[in-house]
Amino acid sequence: MIPFVRNFDFAYGRRDQVSPRVQRVIAANPGPFTFTGTGTYIVGRAEAGAKVAVIDPGPLDQAHLEALLAAVEGRQVSHVLVTHTHRDHAQLARPFAETTGAVVLAARPPLRAVHASGALDEDEDEAFRPDVELSGGEVIAGDGWTLEALFTPGHASNHMAFALHEENALFSGDHVMGWSTTVVAPPDGDMRQYMASLDAVIARDFDVLWPTHGAPVTEVRPFLAAYRAHRQAREAQIVARLAAGDRTVADMVPVLYAAVDRKLWPAASLSVLAHLIKLVEDGTATSDGQPGLGASFRLR
Repeated sequence: MIPFVRNFDFAYGRRDQVSPRVQRVIAANPGPFTFTGTGTYIVGRAEAGAKVAVIDPGPLDQAHLEALLAAVEGRQVSHVLVTHTHRDHAQLARPFAETTGAVVLAARPPLRAVHASGALDEDEDEAFRPDVELSGGEVIAGDGWTLEALFTPGHASNHMAFALHEENALFSGDHVMGWSTTVVAPPDGDMRQYMASLDAVIARDFDVLWPTHGAPVTEVRPFLAAYRAHRQAREAQIVARLAAGDRTVADMVPVLYAAVDRKLWPAASLSVLAHLIKLVEDGTATSDGQPGLGASFRLR
């Protein structure tokens, strides 16, 4: 089982020093996909005049904007980094950057429509455009900190995590979360990409992960091993359902997610679809036409 971390001390709008170089302010936007809300990270020294970076400014919320501005008062915000363009991460980036004079950096926004089923509340910020497009491998530095962009597609096609070299830490966005597994929802979410990105993170052997939602992951190796094993087990369960005669996503979800709140079944359906698409790509399964929620699947 995944050793989830769900309890941690926080208060909305409060600036918390969570590591020597990192502070966090949490927005009051709790929900089934955001947990306690969006955690915005400030990277750099807390002293006046220091140059800092801000990661995932969060939703378009005036109270959170004011809390962030208070949290960085007296310091220079040089960079605003966005892990991906879902509104709970990206929507406040431009207003915050314009107020502080910072440059916004992120991967290219997706070119295709996402979450067309309406099953999720992780809508895109369609107006978001970074000042600088990242592709992975870029290094951004400030006063006593160095951040490296690590391309981690899967949850979103443009998902970017950021490694803090000085603390061997990763700001993992929604790629890895301590409180829950990550939603991988086609058409923008891609299970094959997700698993490859997860392996890339595992290979880096980070000491701590700072997800945008929830508490940090400090026992990184066993946590990521369990996270990966969970995905592999789910794929095996889906193969077993196909072998048992299930043909559609709707056939599988009530069995695979019998213990899960039915309100989450629409999101679960997209996750199952992501696995089925990967199985079709692997040659393990076939689909009657384009793989989708209404398609029929069978083992090859």
